[in-house]
This record gives sequence, C-alpha cells and structure tokens, in this order.
Amino acid sequence: MTPGMRRSSLNDACSGSKMLCLLEPREVTPRRRGMSEIHRITADPGQCGGRPCLRGLRIRVKDVLDLLAAGASREEILEDYPLLEVGDITAALEYAARQSDHPVLHLA
Repeated sequence: MTPGMRRSSLNDACSGSKMLCLLEPREVTPRRRGMSEIHRITADPGQCGGRPCLRGLRIRVKDVLDLLAAGASREEILEDYPLLEVGDITAALEYAARQSDHPVLHLA
C-alpha cells in the first residue's frame, strides 16, 4: 500500500481482473444469512504463489489460522497486522471450515 492510499482505495485496486474470488458465498443457514465474510478471500497467481490471501493483501489465510492455532486472540492479531479487519479473521475461519467440509469416501 502506498503512503496516503486509503483502505477503500486498496480494496478497489485489489478487485482487478487478475484477482479472483476464491470461493463464492454459498447458501447459509437462516441465522447466518448475510453474515458471510468469504468474499474477503482472494487468490492472485502473482501474489503469494496463488495461495489464498485476505482482501488482496500479502497476508495469507494460513498465516492467520496458524496464529489462531498458536493461541493468539483476534485482538492480538489485529494489533500485529493493522491492515487486517475483524471480518478478515472470520473469513479465514470460514474458509478453513469450508475446506474441511468435503465428502469422505470409504472403500470396501
């Protein structure tokens, strides 16, 4: 981010044609409708090796998940990464939950 560039400008700059939304919001339960943050997850082949990042920043989803797994609180993560927002942490957790939700095939 260049000096003087506002956060909204960063979001606009990161929505270019090279940037891909990794997952489209899917149907959620009625109590969670409208609360999905998955749109914050992006993948750009030219950034971080195409790995999932948050809002086009060079902060990988895995980095946030590793911090949470190590016991860091949301507040600590937000202090250490001032460009992150509360919704980014929720998006990382939502992404991880969706990645682990796949059919398991049992072979006889």
